[in-house]
Amino acid sequence: MSETTSNKLVMSSAQFQKLAKIIYDRAGIHFPESKKYVLESRLGRRLQELEIDSYDQYVSLISMGPYQDDEFQEMFNKITINETSFFRNEPQLEVFEKVTLPELLESRKSTKRLRLWSAACSSGEEPYTLAMIVHRTLGIRLMDWHVEIVGTDISELVLEIAQSGKYTDYALRTTPALVKQRYFKRENAFWVLDPSIQSMVSFQKHNLKDRLGAKRFGQFDVIFCRNVLIYFDDAMKTQVIGTFGQQLREDGTLYIGHSETLRGLDVPFEQLPIPQGFCYRLSDGEED
Repeated sequence: MSETTSNKLVMSSAQFQKLAKIIYDRAGIHFPESKKYVLESRLGRRLQELEIDSYDQYVSLISMGPYQDDEFQEMFNKITINETSFFRNEPQLEVFEKVTLPELLESRKSTKRLRLWSAACSSGEEPYTLAMIVHRTLGIRLMDWHVEIVGTDISELVLEIAQSGKYTDYALRTTPALVKQRYFKRENAFWVLDPSIQSMVSFQKHNLKDRLGAKRFGQFDVIFCRNVLIYFDDAMKTQVIGTFGQQLREDGTLYIGHSETLRGLDVPFEQLPIPQGFCYRLSDGEED
């Protein structure tokens, strides 16, 4: 049983290990022992909502029974921080706009097809940002191109926000004023994204642990997976990046977060020597 201190449930080490294993097995997110307090503080409120008085009961709830999947979603939303915004890390996006995208438009001019994947896209700010960049780059030429941008995430809650296309001031805190003026309309407390940009992006629920599920998406010219690897251990990082290697075209580009690296991992990628790019390409002879 969980002990209580001043009406606050205390998670035992054994209970933490059980919860951490469930989270890792289902989502690949690694919680070391040093992060026990994170689970304890964020799940304590959830147990109160459910009127459950021990973490053992909660482990049972998300391990068996008809509501385990629904409750895992609730738990996942509690323990993860969907920190994002439009045009986040603009120097890196400039590399995409000024280097990667022009190269792709030239190399794909015969097929006029472009496919981008925003993996672990949270509430949609990243894939919509990519859509705005492609939109303003192609201009009237967009009518001649087939552009497909896919945003995926494990959380149904954030995907609902993404599909609504409605955002708060906080989501637009890093958005250039001209972009806001061109692509958003104010409606009460929300900024509503222009339908032309919304139509360029489709959203699907996807767990990055699901390698077979990723195959159904086909291959992409660019994959963005930023600020996600920090939640994984090396084994999970290697698995996820290996999946990206299979889903990326031979001359495609993988973008990761500025605080992340593939160094030391047995993966088929090499970093491109572009300042502020934090981008990778498949190594010679390793493409799928």
